[in-house]
Amino acid sequence: MSNSNLFLKSGFVRAPLQNGVGRYVCQLQRIVLKFCKSHGGSRGMRDFIEQDLVDFARDNPSVVVYLKPRRHRSPVVVAEYLNGDRVWMSMQNKTHSEITKWIENMRTQQGDLSALRLRKYQYTDHPSIQGPWTPFTFKNPELNVATLPDPKFGANNRLPMSATEQLRMMFEKQSIGSKEDTEEKKAE
Repeated sequence: MSNSNLFLKSGFVRAPLQNGVGRYVCQLQRIVLKFCKSHGGSRGMRDFIEQDLVDFARDNPSVVVYLKPRRHRSPVVVAEYLNGDRVWMSMQNKTHSEITKWIENMRTQQGDLSALRLRKYQYTDHPSIQGPWTPFTFKNPELNVATLPDPKFGANNRLPMSATEQLRMMFEKQSIGSKEDTEEKKAE
């Protein structure tokens, strides 16, 4: 792990309050559009405000929209989420369509997940009190001190003989039979 991860906020990627299971709650709480009324770099932001802002506010009644005109400053969008995250993005020289796409992106995400150090890839609200399952969870503890193979623990004695074992037995019978034949011939 690099040192830069030590200063990141740690947490889990999860749907807050099981968002989307019963109903969807938009995580965007507040959006602040900062722009200049005369600066050329704010043209796309002014176009968005004139054409799409009323529709955006009507479609998203849970999002509070603030307009903050500033003189001779570049346009900025600041999004604040229910979990306390703030995402700041410069909209300098962006077109109306690009600003619309970025604001829609901010509306659909749940905060700044790029600045989050993941503790685990899985998360559950109700972890098991028994601990995680392993292949040895329900094994007999006598196996720890037994010398294997032991017919008490295995089902090897109940399994049918494999083809290799059958061939070996046939070969041993054949070799024993041929030895007995040679011994009888020598005795005569």
